[in-house]
Amino acid sequence: MLKPFSYYEYFVDLRKLNRILLKPNIMKLILTTCLAMGITLSLKAQSPDKALARVRYTFTHIQDTTQKDKPHTENMLLVTGKNASVYTSYDKINEALNAQKQIEEQIKNQTGNSNVKIELKRQTKGSVTQADYFFFANERKLITKEKLFNNYLVEEAAPKIDWKILKDTMSFSGIPCQKATANFKGRNWIAWFATELPFQSGPWKLNGLPGLIVEAYDEKKEVKFEFAGLENVTASDEKNTSADEPKVTMANGAVAGIKIVGMDVGTSYLGSEIKLPADAIKTTRKELDKLKEARDKDPQGFMQAQMAASGMQGSFKMNAAPRPAGSTAAVKSEINNPLEISSQK
Repeated sequence: MLKPFSYYEYFVDLRKLNRILLKPNIMKLILTTCLAMGITLSLKAQSPDKALARVRYTFTHIQDTTQKDKPHTENMLLVTGKNASVYTSYDKINEALNAQKQIEEQIKNQTGNSNVKIELKRQTKGSVTQADYFFFANERKLITKEKLFNNYLVEEAAPKIDWKILKDTMSFSGIPCQKATANFKGRNWIAWFATELPFQSGPWKLNGLPGLIVEAYDEKKEVKFEFAGLENVTASDEKNTSADEPKVTMANGAVAGIKIVGMDVGTSYLGSEIKLPADAIKTTRKELDKLKEARDKDPQGFMQAQMAASGMQGSFKMNAAPRPAGSTAAVKSEINNPLEISSQK
């Protein structure tokens, strides 16, 4: 995962592109990117599902067991329908919406310029979960979506969790729930599900119970998905469809698109349908890991290569967050307690 940045900058400057592409490391990255894209498989069309409810969770994860008083916390969102669901970061959605607003405001002040500069200031402190999980109950399919400039999809069989349903009951914000336990991905999980909400989905990769998983945590409470609210999807949400990327009109009349690194600009998860992104590239976990490795070695060069491979003109600059006073090394979070302890299916 990329380290948090204080802000992102995107420069639309057609004159710089040729000089950038002549750099050897950039050319190598372009070839690597094109090769990865070339060996990807075609994605079988997955029918959209009508979104019926949105469930919000507070996600808490003690990533460093030596600092249990400093867990990672994040607001998450589950959008679910009869068959499909998608689990994503609510903080990431709000960050993208805020970024789009900043772009629109700055573009108004720079319309017609040949060298447009967009600076985005982050509102969310720390990192956000980049992976989104699409679960299709009838097909028992799990598709992970990650954005590395382009959207990439990794498809696999949905994990079959051997739940033991107990007689214990509890109410969460007036929603009656029943208890279930299971060992999954190296942790002993306790889940509370609502049979009156007939969805087989839940937060993260937890699913397969006869009702929506309203709350879940492992027995050590190192990982918790706490219920934070539920709302029905209404007809007025039809207007919240995936938005186009912001466009910049150059002085010569040309129109350039802007992509924001690590962000999905738009409100696709706040609309009335659950569907995979149309422009996504299906790949394997192995190939996606290779792309991540290239990105982590040279984030700026990687993104520039992705732009060129996608036929976009312009240059990319990324400024890292300021380091603490007196520090000579980059700040790095210690993760000795991953969410998935084992590779158990």
